[in-house]
Amino acid sequence: MTLHQNYPLRWQKKNFSINIFCSIPNIATGILIKADKAYFVVDPGDGILRDLNKDIGTKNILSISNAFITHGHHDHVGGLWTLLTYMRVMHKKSPISIHFPYDCVEIDSIYNAFLKVYSKTIPYRIKLKPIKNNNRIKSKEVTINPFPVVHKEYLQDGISTRKVPALGYKFSFNGMNICYGGDTAYCIELVKHAKNSDLAIIEAGHDSDTHDDIHMTMQEALSIGKSAKEFFLVHVPE
Repeated sequence: MTLHQNYPLRWQKKNFSINIFCSIPNIATGILIKADKAYFVVDPGDGILRDLNKDIGTKNILSISNAFITHGHHDHVGGLWTLLTYMRVMHKKSPISIHFPYDCVEIDSIYNAFLKVYSKTIPYRIKLKPIKNNNRIKSKEVTINPFPVVHKEYLQDGISTRKVPALGYKFSFNGMNICYGGDTAYCIELVKHAKNSDLAIIEAGHDSDTHDDIHMTMQEALSIGKSAKEFFLVHVPE
């Protein structure tokens, strides 16, 4: 079944929920996952702090234990600095782990710059967790399975492309599964992890029938989404 596409997109089963505040190509993506009392942020794009503050408030923002990054493009990580700074100003005490694809230079750069500016005044610990072998992650009774996806970006000539480090994530809690593919072309790993998930979040970044290694067409995204019990199509061009 296809769910209503106006943002924010919200899904909840018992005490497992996801709020997708925004996912628009070249603008921003921002996602919050809640499992019982645990809060995870996924792809903290520009505007994530505003959306989190409105949705869960300061106390719960400071309890966020993990951030999961699919890849380093600006529309998926543009709000990370703001979020980390807010946690600093509001005196977060508990650590936050940032999980991201190995060799994702954007996260390393943001982290190093943040430490350079604020190293003497950060009241909490930032744990960088680069993902190299796609090993299973366990946190707050949630199991997270990273999986490789295929995503490329254009070079300066506007014609040539290169592959970027990119992951999808499958979040499992209390017998329920949420699969988020991030930005990706059609790939077998996403097909496998989305199938029979309680919710699949699938990007449909192409508004044409052009097949490439950057985004999926609507038809490709629908073919994967329909294999899950419910699905959202996101990152659809405006």
